[in-house]
Amino acid sequence: MFHELNEIQTNVLIASIIADGELTKLYKNSRRKNNSYREHYGEKQKEYREWKVNVMNGLFYITPKSYTLRSASSPFFTCLYEYFYNCDGHKTLPHTLISECTLPEFLAVLYMDDGSLCITKRINHNKKKIYLTPQIYLYLQNYPSEELNLLNIHIKNTFQINLHLAKRKDGYGTILRTTSVQETFAFLDIIKEVTLDCPSMFYKTNWKYRYRQEEERLKSKFPNYEIVLTSSNRYKNYSSEETERLILLKKQGQTDKEIAETLGRSYWSVVYKLSELRKMELI
Repeated sequence: MFHELNEIQTNVLIASIIADGELTKLYKNSRRKNNSYREHYGEKQKEYREWKVNVMNGLFYITPKSYTLRSASSPFFTCLYEYFYNCDGHKTLPHTLISECTLPEFLAVLYMDDGSLCITKRINHNKKKIYLTPQIYLYLQNYPSEELNLLNIHIKNTFQINLHLAKRKDGYGTILRTTSVQETFAFLDIIKEVTLDCPSMFYKTNWKYRYRQEEERLKSKFPNYEIVLTSSNRYKNYSSEETERLILLKKQGQTDKEIAETLGRSYWSVVYKLSELRKMELI
């Protein structure tokens, strides 16, 4: 079905339809014979939609006046329609296609479309410390909890990220979220390389960028307070000693997953660090 798309494009397209995008419906007596893709966006998210246009290499285009990302009508989207919509025309999770989604691009697009990086703040005025706890939310409340649970299982098995169901008042009443700083940073580790060339989304994808924003705002209000990130060890930069140990473990034949467990890092953090080291010809 996806033979005209490469693996990255397939992951981006499926995530886009699950999240912000839609496949247009065919109405009785319509002159159109095939479905198409459509995705509305706000002016501030134009750069992100241009990023999608670039990734999809001609499949998508933008109509600026209506702030819409769209495709031409084609049998391809007509074929896809039955996977993403039930007989009543409501969106459903494409269970048989989810197995195709094994790249970080899938998680990145789900998040950039429908996610948010929320930061809980706890202020201790006696110690003059402000504690920040970042959490990731995927606002997919338009899917029932049983479908979100299936998506969650796929994410856990594929990316080693354990999201959790949480209550929400609208839609079907359920969303996905992280419940620990470690899970949040592991999630951001996975999508880091994918989102580097989309700076307009750094406020939710790049922790260092977002932290500087929060720090600047809080320091202006509480100039003498220390800002503390809860359990930040897993996201700190690799020290020279840690890098040397990583190289040694890899040369000894350990798998990326075993190295991650040994170093106390996320799996994808180790994958990307090894990629950097290979480019530097250190492995």
